[in-house]
Amino acid sequence: MVDIGKLSSNYGVRALDENDADIILQLCRQNTLFYEYTEAEPVREQILDDMMITPPGKDLSDKYYVGFFDDRSLIAVMDLIDGYPEDDIAFIGFFMMDQHHQGKHIGSAIITEVVSYLQRIRRTAVRLAIDKGNPQSTHFWKKNGFEIILETDIHGWPKLVAERKIEQKSLFFEEEIVI
Repeated sequence: MVDIGKLSSNYGVRALDENDADIILQLCRQNTLFYEYTEAEPVREQILDDMMITPPGKDLSDKYYVGFFDDRSLIAVMDLIDGYPEDDIAFIGFFMMDQHHQGKHIGSAIITEVVSYLQRIRRTAVRLAIDKGNPQSTHFWKKNGFEIILETDIHGWPKLVAERKIEQKSLFFEEEIVI
């Protein structure tokens, strides 16, 4: 189980719901390049659907559709599925930054904090799908340590599945022996 309050120490994180659809839509509409490479559209109905959709074998108890806030402004949206496609892997179904916060390393800082938290709760990897051909998304995820592991087609849209392994720290500490 994910404690969303621990996903970031720099930003307020809370679950997003239908009452947040308009601010999410405003953030999404800024990112026109993203929508050139995907079947999704920046419309309210799509956002509401995205809040409820889960991958096969998962239900809403495994889904964390969250917003990262700077004061009261939404700066990023993330759809995180815990335990997909395997129990020890987390899947980022969607991540988008407010355009005014892009290019300032804030997105990378958020991903670093999320991965660090996932490491603490013993996840071994994070996966996601990148829309093939999207130079901005591909650059961002590669810069953040994700490697392409396969290419697939989802409903006629080519996707690159990427993964970032998470090294697990030992739970045991060696004691220094003084003689």
